[in-house]
Amino acid sequence: MSQQYSIEQISTNLARIVQEVEQGELVQIIRQGQQVAVILSVGEYERLLSEKPNFWESLQQFRQEMIEEGIEINPDEVWKDVRDRSPGREVTL
Repeated sequence: MSQQYSIEQISTNLARIVQEVEQGELVQIIRQGQQVAVILSVGEYERLLSEKPNFWESLQQFRQEMIEEGIEINPDEVWKDVRDRSPGREVTL
């Protein structure tokens, strides 16, 4: 369950808000009727960060999904316009 506080209520209720968050509550901050922020415990924050896959895991998952869907990706086709193919400048060694 989550609690809601307006921005104006934050300064007068900060101790209570921190206590609620420590007890596992999710606290929503509201400005002009719109949710603008969420306060959560350090434990919950770290849990969310740990669920984020790194680049390599994301790449592997992407490749696996392409294989499962039968989509073939030709790397030469993907990267053909990325590299400048001009000969460059002349270098004397």
